[in-house]
Amino acid sequence: MSDPITVTHVHGQEISVQSSGTELLRYVYRPDPEAFESRKPYAHPLRTLAGRTVTGYRPNDHRWHKGLQMTASHVSGQNFWGGNSYLSPEKGYQAVPERVGSMRHDSFEAIQPAEDRLDFTERLSWLAHSGDHWADERREIAVHSVEAAEGAWALDWSIHLTNARDMPLRFGSPTTAGREMAGYTGLHWRGPRDFNGGTVLAGGGLAGESQTMGQQAPWLAFGATHDEVDASSTLVFAHAPENADAIHESHWFVRSEPTPTVAFSWAFHEEFELPRGESFAYRYRVVVADGEWDAGRVEQYLKAHAW
Repeated sequence: MSDPITVTHVHGQEISVQSSGTELLRYVYRPDPEAFESRKPYAHPLRTLAGRTVTGYRPNDHRWHKGLQMTASHVSGQNFWGGNSYLSPEKGYQAVPERVGSMRHDSFEAIQPAEDRLDFTERLSWLAHSGDHWADERREIAVHSVEAAEGAWALDWSIHLTNARDMPLRFGSPTTAGREMAGYTGLHWRGPRDFNGGTVLAGGGLAGESQTMGQQAPWLAFGATHDEVDASSTLVFAHAPENADAIHESHWFVRSEPTPTVAFSWAFHEEFELPRGESFAYRYRVVVADGEWDAGRVEQYLKAHAW
């Protein structure tokens, strides 16, 4: 049985979810001040039930990394990831502000708090740096399964994106632009600095960054030991079953050091095209847990909490 939650909404700014005195999640949708960081909503902090913070925010190595965010690093020449843009093997990364787009919060279609879960649907517009309207997004987020007995809670995040341009949108990544093993794009998590050197596991017996980077698996887990306190935490990232039939196959982007990060990369090795007026959809789950889980514990949890 799920534990009760409390939801607080500061209109025009953020939604916060608490349980037993701990803020589990803060979803921030007010516009960021820095356009170069690609203005868009984000979830930070994420905390375990014991109150351990498991997201990083504006780290000095990548100021545009903000907790958990929907991103898109290469979209028809625009950068909805933020920061420097990877141009080519010859030019590398460069600061090109006119390539940096944004995701504008337009409205909440529904906000449905219940005793033990929160569901909300958000409407967003994807805007090129010029301000041109490129895409419409319907985002659905659910906070649920807050269970002290499991030592974990779950966040479901879905995207339904429609091309609003009069031409196709092409989705890629630094790897499709020529940089090896840098397929980051899609829903992206940045861990706190004490997660450097964390343990990476994935479905199918994969283990470690070298085995999982650029590979496919239904789930990936990232565990680490915190500074200051004698405690570990684990995040589990999982694909919904229907993602297997999405517009393009996904691969994991993961680094454990020096920047702890995971992305559900929808364009790791090759680009894909979204025609004018067409849509694509993906659905993901992030489980936030106290303790360092092994593969068996992850599999057990995911089986008990079916989609």
